[in-house]
Amino acid sequence: MAQHQIDPNKWITQYSDYLFNYTITRVNDRVIAQDLVQETFLAGLKSMANFKGESSERTWLIAILKRKIIDYYRKINSKKGKAEVRVNYNSDSENEGDWLEEQVADPFDKTAEDTIENSELGDAIYNCMDKLPEKQAQVFKMKTILNYDTETICNELNITPSNLWVIIHRARTALAECMEDNWF
Repeated sequence: MAQHQIDPNKWITQYSDYLFNYTITRVNDRVIAQDLVQETFLAGLKSMANFKGESSERTWLIAILKRKIIDYYRKINSKKGKAEVRVNYNSDSENEGDWLEEQVADPFDKTAEDTIENSELGDAIYNCMDKLPEKQAQVFKMKTILNYDTETICNELNITPSNLWVIIHRARTALAECMEDNWF
């Protein structure tokens, strides 16, 4: 059985921007996003023999990246219950001498009120999505909620990538206006 051709020498030029943009929207930290993309390339190199050619190189790398992102969140969430001493000292001139922890709320300290607010926010988003035209709602859900890649959505709905991004933009604009009226 012949090995399917993949070329890791082209990965950085062909896929790094796409993988980085995909990652930054999920982790919201440039350094972590860069690290996860590098880990993805390394894992791809290590598992090249497992590439069966049933998908494109990019789709295969995205699948690896998704697992890396999940592992990242599992790792940080497993540290939630452990006591941790953080020594982040803020040395900017305005707040010199202030500890970072005094300035930033703990993102893992969720109260019942936060949970109710998140639930209400989710309901408001879904109510606004129900007001979108059917195709906009479908494309938005596939791209944003179900995390389908652009190629899959375009093939499934028989649209071009540029048409997809126009639909996504219109959906986001309509959702933002709806949320402004109904939530904020």
